Amino acid sequence: MAEAKDTKSVEAALAKAELLAAITDAGRARLVKAGVAVTVEPGALLFARGDKGDALYVLLDGEVEVRVSNEAGRDVRIAALKPHALIGEMAVLDGGARSADVAAIRRSRLLRISRDQAVAALESEPKALLKLIAEMSRRLRAADAALEDSQLLDLGGRLAQRLLEEAGDGVLVTLTQTELARRIGASREKVNRKLHEWVDEGWIATSRSGVRLLKKADLAALIARDRAD
Repeated sequence: MAEAKDTKSVEAALAKAELLAAITDAGRARLVKAGVAVTVEPGALLFARGDKGDALYVLLDGEVEVRVSNEAGRDVRIAALKPHALIGEMAVLDGGARSADVAAIRRSRLLRISRDQAVAALESEPKALLKLIAEMSRRLRAADAALEDSQLLDLGGRLAQRLLEEAGDGVLVTLTQTELARRIGASREKVNRKLHEWVDEGWIATSRSGVRLLKKADLAALIARDRAD
């Protein structure tokens, strides 16, 4: 859904985006002026695999996920993106079709920049173009690793990895079991059973606030064993 944009706040957001930070202040101002602010509600698609790659987006607020469907037809998350990520950057370079779905995890506000406008900015800002290429390479490596894990890790390994990644330096994961299941390409019932097993083992505790990781080292060791098998 298109909406009015606060030019100054959007310019400030773009300055925090790693790739667009390499563009001059004047260049960012031109992109903001030419761009269109859009809002995507939770669960809605920003774009789908196969859609025309006619623009890139800068995530101003919220969170989105990049996902593909596996052979069983379940969604497998490739990456979660937070402010101030650049989304759909491959379209800037080749104008081809989207290679994955991108959906909002939370209500998200983005700036849409058409491919023509983005290409013009990058042609005049070679440092930003080099950063874009480096970021695309990093994301491809991350996608390859995620796909490899989907093949090497069983449900327990994938769930443990997701919990550890979501918790980061903390111990609490606030995702629901349904969200966890979708992010690892499994059923909610199987995730529920595995969580109960880990509660019995004393590795985690569950409550209305989420999943609390009590023994992160044991979860990490489980992942390592899966990869070694």
